[in-house]
Amino acid sequence: MDLGLKGLRVLITGGTKGIGRHCAEIFADEGASVAVCARDSAGVTKTVEALKAKGITAIGRGVDVADQHALKSWVTDSAASMGGIDMVVANVSALAVADDEAAWQAGFGVDMMHSVRLVNAAMPFLEKSQAASITLISSVSGREIDFTGPAYGAFKAALVHYAQGLALKLAPKGIRANTVSPGNTYFQGGIWENIEQNNPDLFAEALGMNPMGRMAKPEEIARGVVFLASPASSFTSGTNLVIDGALTKGVQL
Repeated sequence: MDLGLKGLRVLITGGTKGIGRHCAEIFADEGASVAVCARDSAGVTKTVEALKAKGITAIGRGVDVADQHALKSWVTDSAASMGGIDMVVANVSALAVADDEAAWQAGFGVDMMHSVRLVNAAMPFLEKSQAASITLISSVSGREIDFTGPAYGAFKAALVHYAQGLALKLAPKGIRANTVSPGNTYFQGGIWENIEQNNPDLFAEALGMNPMGRMAKPEEIARGVVFLASPASSFTSGTNLVIDGALTKGVQL
């Protein structure tokens, strides 16, 4: 299937590892120009070099997405370098899974407000695109109560609500908005590797809850993200795509 991404331009926050990195790789494989950001500048440089090796335009910058001025500067500078923006993917999470006030502050400042600010900064460019889309990364923790503290799930649920509101508001402008809610996703340097090493009992319990007997690979989530963002999914807006290997039991209507 041709996703219609050749020549389009995408911005991905947290694009150097895990789901975000695999999104960047797939977009590049499909011929899109890719801009990534992450806090680790060395990781950004390495990622950009790998993407350029695929023969596409790739740029990146070390950015703390909680810094609204740095985030906006990255968006506007990326648009200038690439000649516009067609798609944004808000992938960064504070992963604030504790049950304390600091988790609420981190979840709001990173998960929620970086998504809002990314959308707002990109909007003037998205309005000029013929294939505009917004994709926010939520979580199954926003659908069901699980081991995470209340802040993490609350803000992941809020992202779904926010995206559905955007979808309705922006549909007349031809701009789509969707969310993807991954289940447990295991990758090197990710939260589940950390839990496996430091809390093996919790890891074993979580793994045992997965009906498929394993956790997701990041590329399995990324494929869904890229499809939703692409023109191949041109009539899909206001949708929350759950990719969890049947982990959650609630019925999504």
